[in-house]
Amino acid sequence: MGVFLALFLHPLSFILLSTSLYILVIILCHFRRVTKLSGHSHGPPSYPFIGCLISFYKNQNRLLDWYTELLAESATNTIVVHRFGARRTIVTANPENVEYMLKTNFNNFPKGRLFTEILGDFLGFGIFNVDGELWRTQRKLVSHEFSTKSLREYVMNTLQEEVEHRLLPVLESLVTSAQVIDLQDLLRRFAFNAICKVSLGIDRCSLDPSELVSPLATAFDAASGICAGRGTAPLFIIWKIKRWLGVGSERKLKAAVEEVHDYVMDIIHNRKKKINEGEITGEDLLTRLITAGHDEGMIRDMVISFIMAGRDTTSAAMTWFFWLLSCHLDVEMDVVNEIKVVKEERKLNYESLEELRILKACLCESMRLYPPVAWDSKHATVDDILPDGTRVRAGDRVTYFPYGMGRMEALWGKDWTEFKPDRWFVEPDKDRGALKKVCPYKFPIFQAGPRICIGKEMAFIQMKYVVASILRDFEIRPVDSNKPVFVPLLTAHMVGGLKVSVRKRD
Repeated sequence: MGVFLALFLHPLSFILLSTSLYILVIILCHFRRVTKLSGHSHGPPSYPFIGCLISFYKNQNRLLDWYTELLAESATNTIVVHRFGARRTIVTANPENVEYMLKTNFNNFPKGRLFTEILGDFLGFGIFNVDGELWRTQRKLVSHEFSTKSLREYVMNTLQEEVEHRLLPVLESLVTSAQVIDLQDLLRRFAFNAICKVSLGIDRCSLDPSELVSPLATAFDAASGICAGRGTAPLFIIWKIKRWLGVGSERKLKAAVEEVHDYVMDIIHNRKKKINEGEITGEDLLTRLITAGHDEGMIRDMVISFIMAGRDTTSAAMTWFFWLLSCHLDVEMDVVNEIKVVKEERKLNYESLEELRILKACLCESMRLYPPVAWDSKHATVDDILPDGTRVRAGDRVTYFPYGMGRMEALWGKDWTEFKPDRWFVEPDKDRGALKKVCPYKFPIFQAGPRICIGKEMAFIQMKYVVASILRDFEIRPVDSNKPVFVPLLTAHMVGGLKVSVRKRD
């Protein structure tokens, strides 16, 4: 006690102690003010300095379900997350907030420098990784290309060729050999081939499960996986330090990105040469962009963005679709019967695919539960207030959360846990009939507003064509009865893939 009193009475010790206590009080008051300003009583437990870092670490292997639980407890389905070493983050599953971000006040919620920095090494200045005038220019360009009838026909021809001459023969061989295959891997190879054909006009990947994935596909996997790790890292400064030092995952990322960039640039140069020599005129996106005279760097970044998005999103969605259908054989038979009726009347084409309404409802229901992109973030430019009253500060990360939105009782009812394609029909009890027009801000799987996915229609065409072709002739059955694990990288995947057996449909 005497020692403590002596220290306390020492002028310097007294000043240091008083200053420390004063700073602590200021921090605590500031933290209480921050919590109060957020306007929400629900959210992860947070503490001065470290924020919710403890809870984040405890739940880092189940972040999606952790956030979903917190959102369900919130009166407005919105939470505010304070995490040491990261920007203040607002996570929402509220459709009014989503509409405000993606449409009403679109200009205040760009992707932001933080997002573009995470993906910048890989996607460069491609359309999915830029804001402002550069985004508008590319959006206008690509919207024009995707709206042309010739590109749509090229996509249909590509699908027919890839499915009839490559995918279905592989499945036939699996029936004969009774071999178990990873369906996720097969669908990713297929989707990679299809998008490479549409984007670059080339074939790149064998569908034979006994053969290795192409080096280009492997490099894509490495780059997208490491970039996803950047986005979910507990402390952003760590990956930045690793990049500066050129070690660990950042060293691997640099090598993967260089391989992808070099590969695509070689294709661009060879295509340019053939175009100049009059040897080639094509309908693929690359040839169109070169012919239009666009800058090589921009062409490279745009093509890489489309390959990444077109490959991983559709293959992930179809993988979860097949698993869910295998758990609901009555629904599977409804889909198969619908396919047979359409197939008997005419071949699968753009018009006949539109008639597969039960199939589309199943795809939408599958993506509600297992969205290809689990969450998407924007960054506020100036202070703002969301429709539910949540205060947003300039620089805040604002995340809308499709995975959590598909699990909100307030949006989908008490039966949200069930796989119910009928929820997508206007009159499910009257031979189903027309599909509902669901609000895109309630179901933002393809984003919404000005940045709505340009390839949405193409994605549905591809998924319906592939699924209908497979289900018409084959039964796909998982060999493992355990529920797959959903993991969000840049796009969502099943941990360990989906091992299945393939049988001929009677």
